[in-house]
Amino acid sequence: MKIVLCTLLATVAVLSLSSRAFAQGETAVPFLLISPDAGAGGMGEAATGLADNANAVFWNPGGLAFLRGSQISLTHAPWLPEFGSDLSYDFLSFTHYLESWDGNVGASITYFNLGTFNRTTSASPTIIGTWHAYEFAITVGYGTQISKGLGLGANFRYIRSELAPFGTEQEVGNGIASDVSFDLGLLYRPQHFVLPLVGDLGNRLGLGLDLSNLGPNLYYIDQAQADPLPTNLRAGIALHLLKSQYNNLYVTLDLSRIMVHVQTDSTISAINGTDTTWNYTNNVDPLPKSLITAWSAGGLKPVIVSFGAEYWYGSPRLIALRWGYYKENPNFGGRNFMTFGAGIRYGIYGFDFSYISTFDQNNPLSNQLRFSLSLNLGGANEF
Repeated sequence: MKIVLCTLLATVAVLSLSSRAFAQGETAVPFLLISPDAGAGGMGEAATGLADNANAVFWNPGGLAFLRGSQISLTHAPWLPEFGSDLSYDFLSFTHYLESWDGNVGASITYFNLGTFNRTTSASPTIIGTWHAYEFAITVGYGTQISKGLGLGANFRYIRSELAPFGTEQEVGNGIASDVSFDLGLLYRPQHFVLPLVGDLGNRLGLGLDLSNLGPNLYYIDQAQADPLPTNLRAGIALHLLKSQYNNLYVTLDLSRIMVHVQTDSTISAINGTDTTWNYTNNVDPLPKSLITAWSAGGLKPVIVSFGAEYWYGSPRLIALRWGYYKENPNFGGRNFMTFGAGIRYGIYGFDFSYISTFDQNNPLSNQLRFSLSLNLGGANEF
């Protein structure tokens, strides 16, 4: 069973490469870092300083403070089509403004389908059954303006990972684990922000900071092998560069880094002839210590840089074109790709898609598509 679980965990890490997960596989449930929004997905996955729709629940709960009315967004993505697999990713988010609370509540459901696996005996490759592996998370959040132009938001999340519903006679437990986490986010949209030689950027600038997936370590069978959640720090800026009745242009930039520190110790528990049994223990720095010690592992090198642009035409906005670039240090994952996307709005309805174009052949991220549908039920949310 342990071999099965290790294989599944490694599979999850590989299959989540197009998320913002730490490429060295030091974290559990990396699906929590997959960009759920086809709009932001077309902009290099950079939206921490923008966070202007229902997907602010993911990007920056501080953005909830500036939303009005109600919004619903649904994203679906067949995951890693280059593998020809049956994996898929789905994300549903909802936000609603409560005047009596002077803020916005948000919620989301993330579902990551890992596919169907065959179960065999230890002595024979004969298939004796199958099971379905999946992971999901349920998030609720709230955001409000603590001062004019400064939004503060927080999320609480329940996480469930079901890799295998059975164990073996050698091990107690199964490949099922649960955990909780929370996020904190700030978004600053100043009404007046004067830069020398540039002018007043008031109501055209967004500065965001988001710290997500803060929570206890997650383990399946052995608590000594627990892995930390993918605690992630993101800082972002968004600028409404061109602002007119029919033409609007945004540019965004995000910097992100996984804030975990793990050291794995190995010891020999038994030597039988030529066979050696090893025990592995993860020494994980707890929060908040890991927010400091994480910098000792590579410093600024693991920082992911992503930026994008979004052009809207129409009054009201009708058609969007998007482009982005995503760059990761070659020694810390090495993901490097461009993104393209488009969107259309008609009344309260919206449709967006994004596409990843990699720079090397046989990359598992090649031809990755995301599709999003949205409903905007009242309220002016344009930034």
